Amino acid sequence: MSDQVSDEARVIPLRPGPARPDAAEPAPREPLWRDLVGQVLRGERLAQERTLRDVADAARISLPYLSEIERGRKEASSEVLAAAARALGLGLGDLLSLTQGELTRRTGAQARRAAAAPRPHESYQGLCLAA
Repeated sequence: MSDQVSDEARVIPLRPGPARPDAAEPAPREPLWRDLVGQVLRGERLAQERTLRDVADAARISLPYLSEIERGRKEASSEVLAAAARALGLGLGDLLSLTQGELTRRTGAQARRAAAAPRPHESYQGLCLAA
């Protein structure tokens, strides 16, 4: 009797098992809204060549709190976001629209990468038995 396994039957797990070291990279996590809002606020502030202190004073927000918002560490209320946006010459709608655009840009890029990634058992045309 031979120790070689026949290639006639292959088992394809219905549920993914534990991650293998040779497995492809895990799917990137979706960005958090607070991270995106902070990046948009920081980007607008830097584009205007303004300091954190200047914007915090204009918005009547503490400098450390605005810094934490920009770094995505704090979930700011709509009132705080509106004040920060106004200090930058934006409306709350403008801030949310810019943030939504950034979210769409990022998740669209992630979706394109995921669609291009090969799927392990996609081309298998054999019989599937489940128990």
